[in-house]
Amino acid sequence: MTSALFNPITVRNTTVRNRLWVAPMCQYSVEKRDGIPTDWHLVHLGALARGGAGAVFVEATAVVPEGRISPQDLGLWNDAQRDAFVPMVNFIHGQGAAAAIQLAHAGRKASTYRSWDPHRGTVPLDDGGWPTHAPSAIAYPGYARPEEMTAVQIAAVVTAFGAAARRAVQAGFDMVEVHAAHGYLLHQFLSPLSNTRTDNYGGSLANRARLLLEVVDAVRAAVGAAVPVVVRFSATDWIAGGWTVADTVSVARWAAGHGADLADISSGGNAPAQIPVGPGYQVPFATAVRTGAGVPSIAVGLIDSPTQAENIIASAEADVVMMGRELLRDPHFPLRAAAALGVELPYAPQPYHRAPMN
Repeated sequence: MTSALFNPITVRNTTVRNRLWVAPMCQYSVEKRDGIPTDWHLVHLGALARGGAGAVFVEATAVVPEGRISPQDLGLWNDAQRDAFVPMVNFIHGQGAAAAIQLAHAGRKASTYRSWDPHRGTVPLDDGGWPTHAPSAIAYPGYARPEEMTAVQIAAVVTAFGAAARRAVQAGFDMVEVHAAHGYLLHQFLSPLSNTRTDNYGGSLANRARLLLEVVDAVRAAVGAAVPVVVRFSATDWIAGGWTVADTVSVARWAAGHGADLADISSGGNAPAQIPVGPGYQVPFATAVRTGAGVPSIAVGLIDSPTQAENIIASAEADVVMMGRELLRDPHFPLRAAAALGVELPYAPQPYHRAPMN
């Protein structure tokens, strides 16, 4: 059987074996709080590569220490972190998958407790937390009030994204994703709910998008012409007066003009909102960007069956499907999906031949 989902896709100089990719999923598992990946990350991500995914995206990885969501986040602000990623990247490649990494800065949502910690909200200084910064001194509900960033601090963030992207390529990553979604720093600049600045980084859509485009420029310059650059957007804040799908379409088009290759489309996260969650509820946003901006898109959000994923690609609603929770439940879901769709794949792990996926 011919399958759209298992048809390879080429982005710049990178060909990925299929269009079912692993979404970046925070593990909050760097217990030493030094940003260095551990055996947990190697086994977690390696299993997903072994399971047949086309590309494996490493979770939100901070470009500076104060950009971490939690003290237990990964980082890529120094060379020791870069070197520790190499075995992981090599294993992912050894399983035939592409390796990608999401670079991030959490802004006002930084320095928070892990979701399973008995505490909630911002980690205090005496427990290893740190002061947070944002476009404006507006707190995310339940978190500490951030300091408004200066022009010098904004420029330093751009430099940090570029330096982290350079380290990512040195570590062997095939793709780099810029995290501008889920209420983290770049999304905070984009949305009028969190950005009330009156300088060149606030006000108009062009001004609010300025930092993101400067980051895309820095990342593109750092990785060179051959490496794909992905931008993750939240398509909407789901709140009146906030960030909209039309804004996302415009800025995705601008980002492509600055060297971005794919738009990874999620939603929400910048403020508490009523979100009508359901199967594939964010797919129309990926379609809107694909058609409205003319930018190849990635669909995410409660995609959990082979036929659902196949139909999204076959009907040109998106160019790639990313999965998260379903792959946590079953790291071999891509192999099982291929079997369910009647597709014979050459990359099922041979040591598992006594356990066919059908």
